Amino acid sequence: MRRRTFISLLGGAATWSLAAHAQQSVMPVVGFLAPLSMDEEQLGGFRQGLKQAGFVEGENVSVLYRSAENEMDRLPALADDLARRRVAVIATATVPAAFAAKAATATIPILFVAAEDPARLGLVANLARPGANLTGINIFAVELVTKRLQLLRELVPAAARVAVLVDPTNTTTARTTLEQAESAARAIGLQIQVLNARNGREIGAAFAPFERERPDALFVATGPLFTVRRAQLATLAARHLIPMASSNRQITEAGGLMSYGANIAEGFREVGIYAGRILKGEKPADLPVMQSNKFELVINAETARILGLTIPASLLSIADEVIE
Repeated sequence: MRRRTFISLLGGAATWSLAAHAQQSVMPVVGFLAPLSMDEEQLGGFRQGLKQAGFVEGENVSVLYRSAENEMDRLPALADDLARRRVAVIATATVPAAFAAKAATATIPILFVAAEDPARLGLVANLARPGANLTGINIFAVELVTKRLQLLRELVPAAARVAVLVDPTNTTTARTTLEQAESAARAIGLQIQVLNARNGREIGAAFAPFERERPDALFVATGPLFTVRRAQLATLAARHLIPMASSNRQITEAGGLMSYGANIAEGFREVGIYAGRILKGEKPADLPVMQSNKFELVINAETARILGLTIPASLLSIADEVIE
């Protein structure tokens, strides 16, 4: 009788040990919500940040990716799906994605990469003490529109008319970019032409009128669509011999003329670190909104030569990188 009891207890202990081990080995899940399939370099930054915080995707953390494929009206349903799955954290790639996640849950921590002041937009109450369940990083892409336009004018001094390309589905960023660009253009005597594109087909259509009337330069707004379609943008700009400026060095690396702004992949790395800290028990309300403090001026010298432009010594002296 005692032997049976001993064996029974042993069996119970083994069952408990296996159950405990299974419970311990369950990986936390991070949701990643984006308006379209993310650029691998930027996702790489996010994964690097997670790793720096002690989490490796597939080993001790799982990442559940959700993309609206640039159909912004799908973001709320995708955010609701992540909330229903009770993921540990939701990382968002744009302001619209962050607002969709905010509407879906008031309890799951939400992280964002914002192109402009998230407190002004209403994502957080305060940058130093965000409160509630959101925090992230402001990369100042919109706040630097005026500076970027001034640098473009310095690089292309003969420019009189500049086309500004925005993604109207990225509503807040598009609106503020145009407001900033129009104000800056008036101050330096430039005429602005607004171009809208929601996808690759519309990017091609935006360039079609250039056969008849070509602007002197192209100013590309911040947004994941333009990062993903950077090769198309560079090809079209080269075909029409249009100097192209943006906030994203990846577009300049693809063949654009110039970029000025924060390194977006670095912004996603910082968000990855915050995700790891939250997985370890920190609260988003206690994590201040980060603010990018390094802005890179990248100039593509090969593109400048093709366009017949001479890069002023004043810009060469301050450029963080000149691509030969």
